[in-house]
Amino acid sequence: MPVILVTNDDGIHSEGIIALYNVFREIGKVYVAAPDREQSAVGHALTLHRPLRVEEIEEYIYSVNGTPTDCVTIAVNKLLPVRPDLIVSGINRGGNLGDDVTYSGTVSAAIEGTLLGIPSLAISIVTEMENGKWKAEGLHFTDAAQFAGMLGKDVLDKGLPSDTLLNVNVPNKGANEIKGIKFTRQGKRTYDNSIKEMYDPRGRKHYWIGGGNPLWEQGEDTDFKAIQDGFISVTPIHLDLTNYDSLNLLKKDWLRKDWL
Repeated sequence: MPVILVTNDDGIHSEGIIALYNVFREIGKVYVAAPDREQSAVGHALTLHRPLRVEEIEEYIYSVNGTPTDCVTIAVNKLLPVRPDLIVSGINRGGNLGDDVTYSGTVSAAIEGTLLGIPSLAISIVTEMENGKWKAEGLHFTDAAQFAGMLGKDVLDKGLPSDTLLNVNVPNKGANEIKGIKFTRQGKRTYDNSIKEMYDPRGRKHYWIGGGNPLWEQGEDTDFKAIQDGFISVTPIHLDLTNYDSLNLLKKDWLRKDWL
């Protein structure tokens, strides 16, 4: 029976992580280690300036007062009796498309698992945005979790390429409404007027990041386009960020003897 670690960035009590747990406990032995509160947009942060505490809520389910990355590294190295065969992060409330993967705690938990040499998935459900925030109600977590379970079985059976995780975005639709699956590349997005300048009651200026709606690149093979067309997007993300074309160019045209 495979050992599966489930985590997220929305917190230990979120609806998305409960849906994943219910599906994956039919596939293998499931452990849960997740933040004790929401940790959205923390990226791949590790907590280094204070000690971390772990609370066993019930058997095999742990709450950590840290980031998603903290949860994965503590679970793998200290909490689980064996290394997991699979790490599944999610289901995030809101999409992780395009450049958002660099901020996402959900994706970063899967990145940490990949760094540890464990096949890892990040699962998000894409809803409409309202005033710069993802819609929080009426989400089809159960349907998204069922797809995550099918994909997880394939990963357990076939594995993943080295240093590669799968970033999965599921439209907020019932299973019978989703058109299918597309394997996609990471798109590009910008936010229009994403920083709001405001004043408090005493007239002091402050700023609120994330107030705008995203503008997306319209490439046919992007994650965003797949979601827009009603498909599940599965994007392989490689941890090696080296631009090899630029590396070869620098070696060929930029290297000067007076630099040596």
